[in-house]
Amino acid sequence: MAKVLVLYYSSYGHIEQMAEAVAEGARSAGAEVDIKRVPETAPDEVVKNAGFKTDQPAPIAKVDDLANYDAIIVGVGTRYGRMASQMAAFWDQTGGLWQKGALEGKVASTFTSTASQHGGQETTLVSNMTTFFHMGMVVVGLPYSYEKLAQLEEVAGGTPYGATTLTGGDGSRQPSEIELGGARYQGKYVAEIAAKLAKA
Repeated sequence: MAKVLVLYYSSYGHIEQMAEAVAEGARSAGAEVDIKRVPETAPDEVVKNAGFKTDQPAPIAKVDDLANYDAIIVGVGTRYGRMASQMAAFWDQTGGLWQKGALEGKVASTFTSTASQHGGQETTLVSNMTTFFHMGMVVVGLPYSYEKLAQLEEVAGGTPYGATTLTGGDGSRQPSEIELGGARYQGKYVAEIAAKLAKA
């Protein structure tokens, strides 16, 4: 049984919802799954004034937790085409794990959200992957066997680099079933690959 960590940062709850769907997919493949979030680094005043969603039940992750899993699936919203600083600050503390090669050979995957269709989904996902490559991880995306990646019936997130959701400029749009389906598929796919590598 693969051990999977869904590690996320969510300001307004969109990525939190996607993380739950990713975890659901991983569990459907028989994985043992934990959902954890990275610490908030924005000042309390900013969090309050911006209306961040603070009632998230997932426990706060510790950097050393990462070495305990066969796969790590990272969810984080985009900030100008790259990961939000809260997630970046967490990974910036993993130098000790990198030095020991503690994450080498583990599976890594990522998902994100943007306000608009062209708001940096793919650049964020690909830039997240550079961290995984530096760690020596095996990077997995969302394959086109998830057939909704090619659908044109409605506006929806989703890329071969990972599941995505669109939030709207005011954050009012919630993840659609197509987007949550992609997150579930990605979680299941990652868990299956992690289980195969664990047996190798």
